[in-house]
Amino acid sequence: MSVKGSGDDKITVHIADDHQILIDGVMAVLSLEKDIEVIGYSLNGNQVLDWFNEHSADILVLDINMPEADGIEVLRRFKDYYDAPDIIILSSYDDIKLIKEVLSMGAKGFVPKKSAGEHIVRAIRSVYKGEQYFSDEVKEKMMKTLMGKPSQDLGSQESTLINALTRREYQILKLIAQQYTTKEISEALHISEST
Repeated sequence: MSVKGSGDDKITVHIADDHQILIDGVMAVLSLEKDIEVIGYSLNGNQVLDWFNEHSADILVLDINMPEADGIEVLRRFKDYYDAPDIIILSSYDDIKLIKEVLSMGAKGFVPKKSAGEHIVRAIRSVYKGEQYFSDEVKEKMMKTLMGKPSQDLGSQESTLINALTRREYQILKLIAQQYTTKEISEALHISEST
């Protein structure tokens, strides 16, 4: 495992997905990054658990829908694991209920498979630095879900979702909740309407 902040150490990554072609694609994307090294992969949940009994990695990129032990079971088993990796969910399912569930179980990031190429490198670097990471699509779903809910109605998972928004996204969300138009938001925040 790398020592965070030590400078020249690589971020070590293990990928778990039941589709070899997806693993190969993610590995190809990550192989272009000098600071990230894929040190293992698994095709099912039991292989993930077995691998981590013998090895360690900084980051586990984990699919939810896998044979033998699915991603939820892997998360459950890692929840109290002493040397558990930081976990980023990479899934074709991105409904808000699933996102809340995996967050409550300790996942640090969520990237839909359809946008993996665009977001996986940023997700790994952000989570490695101790931040949470959600793709733009996931943030948009969060914003839609949270709009209109009074703050006292927000549970801890919703609060976590709000904390994952950037400062600017949060400002925009607040103005949307106050019924501002796109034009009014752009004028108030000095941004273009297309933002």
